[in-house]
Amino acid sequence: MKLGFIHSRCDHSLFVYSKQGTTLYDLVYVDDILITGSSANLVHDLINKLHKAFALKKLGTPEYFLGIEFVPQKNGPLLLTQIKYIKDLLDRAKMPQDNGVPTLMLSTCKLSKHGSQAVSNPHLYRSIVGALQYVTLTRPDISYSVNKACQFMLSPCDTHWAAVRRIIFSPSATTQKFSFRAYSDSDWASDPYDRRSTSSSCIFLGPNLIAWSSKKQSLVTRSSTEAKYRTLAHTTADLDRVSAN
Repeated sequence: MKLGFIHSRCDHSLFVYSKQGTTLYDLVYVDDILITGSSANLVHDLINKLHKAFALKKLGTPEYFLGIEFVPQKNGPLLLTQIKYIKDLLDRAKMPQDNGVPTLMLSTCKLSKHGSQAVSNPHLYRSIVGALQYVTLTRPDISYSVNKACQFMLSPCDTHWAAVRRIIFSPSATTQKFSFRAYSDSDWASDPYDRRSTSSSCIFLGPNLIAWSSKKQSLVTRSSTEAKYRTLAHTTADLDRVSAN
């Protein structure tokens, strides 16, 4: 902080320095530090200043950090991937050859602390679920399911382990084309007091949910068809706004 860095709002472990068109990033995770920036000279200067405050061991260009592999590309940029990390996770769970499933969690799945037999290896359960939390860095779509599995770390049961195996079985959506898809629906006259309909919509960029809304319509519609058309019009406007940005 004394060197002019400020905390990032999205990650409290990330420090950002920006001055006179120069930007430096300093990511601190326990005793590992990842430093990069727009000026190689300032990066080296920062390392020297930090080394004066405490002992540092410079490891050079990163290859692996928090489960993320850094793969240099021919045209300059780095490819960030977790392929190796996920393969190691599959081997640890003894499921390297299993086929995938289409969904992360069944819609009818209601996990509970009771109702099934305790798992034979709770340490493995905790290890796999803990490792899955790092996979959410590149697979944000599994965040909800992993969060549910984390709630049963103390006394995991067979049903919880089955849910975790389903998360591991879920195929990556990274091969999908990054096109926009939007869905909309309406609940006609759902409010029994003012008889206004509720519109809902969600917009995806590839497999990623980037915008959603659920709100009452401003007017009372005379039919379910009118309510749906109003919702469709608002969704189309939102899609046009998101794609423009």
